[in-house]
Amino acid sequence: MDLTTTYMGLKLKNPLVLAASPISAEVDLVKKAEDSGAAAVVMYSLFEEQINHEIEEIDYFLSQGTERFAESLTYFPEPEEFANLHAEDYLKLITKLKESIDIPVIGSLNGVSVGGWMDYAKKIEEAGADALELNIYYIATDPELTAEKVENLYLEDLQTVKKAVKIPVAIKLGPYFSAFANLATNLDKNGADALVLFNRFYQPDIDLKNLEVFPNLKLSTSNELRLPLRWIAILYGRIKASLAASTGVHTPEDIIKCMMVGADIATMASVLLASGVEKVAELLQGVEQWMTENEYESVKQMKGSMSYQAISDPAAFERANYIKTLQSFR
Repeated sequence: MDLTTTYMGLKLKNPLVLAASPISAEVDLVKKAEDSGAAAVVMYSLFEEQINHEIEEIDYFLSQGTERFAESLTYFPEPEEFANLHAEDYLKLITKLKESIDIPVIGSLNGVSVGGWMDYAKKIEEAGADALELNIYYIATDPELTAEKVENLYLEDLQTVKKAVKIPVAIKLGPYFSAFANLATNLDKNGADALVLFNRFYQPDIDLKNLEVFPNLKLSTSNELRLPLRWIAILYGRIKASLAASTGVHTPEDIIKCMMVGADIATMASVLLASGVEKVAELLQGVEQWMTENEYESVKQMKGSMSYQAISDPAAFERANYIKTLQSFR
């Protein structure tokens, strides 16, 4: 049984990859996941706001008092004053993971604006990461901001990072674009090595007792996999970039569906946070059992077999299926 796959040029032993989550912050947990069969790990995200805050903090310490005495230009803060530099800790963790595990480690940067925080793409590469996932989380609330300008932000971010590093770069996207296939194609043309579909936007909730807006994290379910399945099926064979399914991958059947529509990997976090990283072994066993029962010898054999290009009725991924689904309730 051949479960191997290739993602952004990285040869993986199977398509099951740890998505960005708190799991990656614990070396022992990642090691345990590797022992259970995980093929790669995406680091939790280093946020633009974290980096910018630390840059401002360092600038404050270095410039403090310089307006008083010229001699103060020679003073520097003591190392302990920089004890809480989370961005630097992130880089050290990448190095430690690379020393502790054999599977690829993929760094993750989360932001939107082009700026100094993107310098960390190079630092993540230097720390030993095998690839980088650029997680662009942006909600366009300005009524004057056009769709074209929003899409150009994504392209500019990608171009800036690609110029800075030699390792492969994946773009993790949300689904809320009016012409998603066109954006995906433009990202592909501008050097994206992979598209990760999709970023899961966490919606705020309202505390009616205290009249406050507060975050309310809900883990995903398999039902959320349908949107990634649809778009991976549509994009498969049309772009050169690798395709990664994200959000809603919980069962062996979910992983198989991802491969059939054309994904190179299936990333998961929620099911592992709920059930433990040992769940990886059970999931892979389930995939192998299904493949044996259905006479598949490899992941390569099933990949793309249910994509837009492969099925007899491509309209199943378009409007015709929408109408059919609604009418089925009559």
